[in-house]
Amino acid sequence: MTVAVIYGGKSSEHEVSLVSATGVVRNINREKYSIELIGISRDGRWYKTPQEELERVIKNEKATLKIYEEEENLVTVVPAGGMGCFMCGSKTIRADVVFPVVHGQFCEDGTLQGLFDICDIPYVGCGCMSSGVTMDKEKTKSVWNAAGLLTVPYVLMTRTDLADSKKYDVVFERAVKELGFPLFVKPCNAGSSVGASKASSPKELSFALLEAFNYDNKVLIEKAINAREIECSVTGISTCEVEDNPESLCKAYLPGEIMPNHEFYDYDAKYNDPEGAALKVPADLSEEETKKIQEIAVKAYRAVDASGLSRVDFFIDKDDGKIYLNEINTLPGFTPISMFPKMCGASGLNYSDLIEYLLNEAVQRYKFKMQLLTTK
Repeated sequence: MTVAVIYGGKSSEHEVSLVSATGVVRNINREKYSIELIGISRDGRWYKTPQEELERVIKNEKATLKIYEEEENLVTVVPAGGMGCFMCGSKTIRADVVFPVVHGQFCEDGTLQGLFDICDIPYVGCGCMSSGVTMDKEKTKSVWNAAGLLTVPYVLMTRTDLADSKKYDVVFERAVKELGFPLFVKPCNAGSSVGASKASSPKELSFALLEAFNYDNKVLIEKAINAREIECSVTGISTCEVEDNPESLCKAYLPGEIMPNHEFYDYDAKYNDPEGAALKVPADLSEEETKKIQEIAVKAYRAVDASGLSRVDFFIDKDDGKIYLNEINTLPGFTPISMFPKMCGASGLNYSDLIEYLLNEAVQRYKFKMQLLTTK
């Protein structure tokens, strides 16, 4: 079986994707799978990566995947092409299943998943709709709240509000009055804490809003919780759970905890500062707390029709013990030391086996889809 690993992308998380994809290709079982690499440049063009690049990053543990932006490497996509949907010049790039390791907008938001659906090819992760909903933090909260799940209180500001001083003042004052300081401000459709900041005064809130609007047209203003940051990995096909297909069953793994050494777990703490945070897996939770986190994680996963994999993020209020859902990440960081695979590993599913598990799950979800009628 041939796996097409797609990496890079137009989003602000381009570099993160290169690191995650490098981890994936190093740990795919090459006795079972062949690998084709397709890199997406910052301007959104697709390029076939030479096999020599695969060998380079496998041999050199300090190397990170590159994108070879030569015209002869340009990739085109054929609708309904199935296993032959990717072309480089006149040659087909064979792919039985796709592993998209592309974080942020233009992938994690459902755009790439929609393209794979049009191509008629299996792929790892959530479908188009659930990817789109979960990329938008405000829409995710709406779905979870409707399902009776507790989320952090928030106020939404849009660019429409930003452009009208009266509307801006109304939303601004509402946020301060209802939520109080300190506040967290974050773009609705960005990951890795890009554009996110903490505000402890009206002046800081104004600057935080302007920063967040650099990355999205919708911005969340959230109440700052004095909280522990807990994460939980989930796998499964929420809309097609079948007992005799274990990979289809929704499963939550042992939770982990993030203990930031920065004011909060920002982009620098995640990717630039080696001492930015301590990651504890499993988290220091009681058996009852662990079970509760896992139960809520699966409920949150099912509520958005997730499939493949997701990392569900929580806050546990240090003052009153309340458990809040924070976010769900449908294509989380995927290096061997990232939280998602580490939490799976703590539950007995090591990194290489996890990759194979997700590939099998992708094929199974595709088979479920192929059983559906498209005509009367």
